[in-house]
Amino acid sequence: MGILYIIATPLGNLKDITFRAIETLKEVDLVACEDTRQTIKLLNHYGISKPLTSYFQHSKLSKIEYLAEQLKLGKKIALVTDAGTPGISDPGNKLIEQLIILTAGESSLKIIPIPGPCAAIVALSICGFPTDKFIFMGFPPHKKGRETYFKEVAAAEETVVFYESTHRILKTLEQIKNLMPEAKLMIGRELTKMFETIYRGTAQEILDILNSDKNNQKGEFVVIVRK
Repeated sequence: MGILYIIATPLGNLKDITFRAIETLKEVDLVACEDTRQTIKLLNHYGISKPLTSYFQHSKLSKIEYLAEQLKLGKKIALVTDAGTPGISDPGNKLIEQLIILTAGESSLKIIPIPGPCAAIVALSICGFPTDKFIFMGFPPHKKGRETYFKEVAAAEETVVFYESTHRILKTLEQIKNLMPEAKLMIGRELTKMFETIYRGTAQEILDILNSDKNNQKGEFVVIVRK
């Protein structure tokens, strides 16, 4: 039976990869990645040449079966996402679950984590809010269930962290403003990248900043809320 490595990759700054991650990527036989175009940039930067296969949210069962067969043949496979840690608000956890099921008849599948960046943890580390207990809520639903989602955020006693896209960040802040206008927020935009920006204040205060310049609305966001 082969080995499945779960490898965290940089959020943006390519220097944030670990030595162990680079060494592992050099040793594996195959890299399963969310977007081959993104992963090839990372591999090229470090002079690594490996076969790539895509695995994303809507991949067919045949792709999972292919990866299972490669593991049964004794291959070493690296699973990476576009940025951060696979399986954290990411389809990698579904792949891991299915591979465990499909290889159950073989000797036990060895799954090895290669730790590294995670956008939620990066943001929590600089938020200044209590983090001995926190709730991670992934991405808010696009439509159905969105109101319920933010009611759960408002009801939480702990610090809440979640992700949001450039297309919905204003809508999200409006919903937070309406439900908990006095809540303290920290928002990380484009963490570790060239245009990394940290916003602190109430939802209304941050809305004013984002609306003052549309460039402030671009990128990926990590939102942290503390009542």
